[in-house]
Formats: sequence, C-alpha cells, structure tokens
Amino acid sequence: MKRRQFWMITSLASLGAIGWWGGFRGWWRSRQPFSEAETIAAADALTPATPPLFRFAAVADTGTGDRAQYAVARAMVRHHKRHPFDLVLLAGDNIYRNGEIEKINKVFERPYQPLLRRGVKFYACLGNHDIRTENGDRQVEYPHFNMAGRYYTFRRDFVQFFALETTNEADWETQLTWLRSELRKSDAPWKVVFGHHPLYSSGKYGVNEGRIKKLTPLFKKYGVQLYINGHEHDYERTRPIDGTTYLICGAGAKSRPVGRSEWTEYATERLSFAVNEVYGDRIVISGIDKKGRVFDRGVIWQ
Repeated sequence: MKRRQFWMITSLASLGAIGWWGGFRGWWRSRQPFSEAETIAAADALTPATPPLFRFAAVADTGTGDRAQYAVARAMVRHHKRHPFDLVLLAGDNIYRNGEIEKINKVFERPYQPLLRRGVKFYACLGNHDIRTENGDRQVEYPHFNMAGRYYTFRRDFVQFFALETTNEADWETQLTWLRSELRKSDAPWKVVFGHHPLYSSGKYGVNEGRIKKLTPLFKKYGVQLYINGHEHDYERTRPIDGTTYLICGAGAKSRPVGRSEWTEYATERLSFAVNEVYGDRIVISGIDKKGRVFDRGVIWQ
C-alpha cells in the first residue's frame, strides 16, 4: 500500500467511511504484530506520504568510545543525510565508565562530529555512570549537551520535551514538583519525557515499581504520549500503557538480550537508535540498526 495520507482520508470521506477509519485505528491500537516485516508493513500503511512536521532521534548508553558506538553513530549520520532530523535525545550514560568529562572527545565529539557540523543539537540527561565523577556537574555544564540543569524542558514546534534525572541520588521531591508544574503549563500537542532509567522493561532490570509510582500518575494526568530511556542495553517499544508509549533506546554502544512482556510491541538486542517522525495526529517511531536497516516501526496516535 502506498503511503498517501491525503488520498486515504479524502477517499474514505467520499465513501462515508469515517466509521471504518475509526475502527481501523482501534484495530491498530489493539493488535500485536508477530513479525518484523508485519510490524513495518502495518506502520507503513499508516505513515503519511507528506513530510513530517518535525523529526528527532534518540539513543542512549553510548559513551564507550569503541567500535560499536562508532558503527551506530555512522548509521545515524547516513540516516540524517536521507531523512534529516533536528535533534538527538541522549538518554544517559553518556560517558563510560565513570562520567569523566576528559573523555568527551572520544565518546561524543568525534563519533557525532558530522551531525554536530550539520547543526544537529544533542540534548542529554544524566545516567548512573555519569554521576560517578563530580556528581555529573561537568556534563551539565558541557555546552554541546544543552542541559539547562539536571532536569529541564524545551520545546521544538509541536513537541515539548522534559528531561529528567532518574538516578537514585536525584532530588526526586523537588524534581517531581517541577515536572508537575511544567506539564500543567504546557500547551504542546505532543509531550515527550526522557530519562535514563526504564519504567517498563523486559530486560535485565525489569519493571521499576518505584519510578512507575512516581511518574506514571503525572504522565496520565497531563497526557505524556512518549517516555524514552536507556539503561537497558536493548531496544524495546511498548504498547500505550494508560496513554503513554515507553521506548528503550539503550543499545547505542552495547547490547544485551531482552525478553518480552504482555505490553511489548517489539524488542531486540541489536545495536540501534530510534527516529521519531512527528505529524499532526501521530508520531511514527522507527528502530534502526547499526547498518541503517529499519527493523521496527510503530505509531503513536494523538
């Protein structure tokens, strides 16, 4: 099926098939594709042919400076040449092993130099490895991480992003008060929160009940559609859980086996990153491996 959103919508309207379209969206939300090819084909059928309003990438657990990181970085550069993205969310563990800023050239500036030269901005948050040296303060101050604090928010077009510090050492009481206030004030159609640690995961660390209790009531109340994280060295995309899709992008330099849960839409251990294409009524998520191949595609509805 060719991806022509305008043709699809106008044709359905002319046939009086709006009810069918609503039913099809409900079917898409409830189904679980069983193969990579089926997942991609189903999402392709719901991807508009028109360019997205905005495109951003996400990756985490990158800061090794080894060949695996550089392979994923090259795939990001190649993808950007064909499908330019405006910014990258860097979801923690930016510098292994202990967050030493002295390694920044090897683990960040060199591998992502082609993107930085093209004006792509990276927005980072702190992971558990990042705070081992000086509590991560020098990463917060590093200009190319664009961190306006240990937690912060910024907006690009129709999307407002909220970066969190999800370590155990974070000032959770103050941070949650801030997050509640910022979410309440936001009038952005799309709200994306990112932090290092998972809430829902089928990997090594599993489900984190403490963070679920802290964060999901706010996500549900204020309509957060997407939470992005690392920590697990894999890729996993969930179904919407109380309206929020959880996306793990922690295979930016390391990989680890991952299982499946009842809410898993797709999971793999392959080295990868994600690209998110924002439209008026949907976000299309693509999982892309180190060779530039799209292995997963999913849709979040507004």
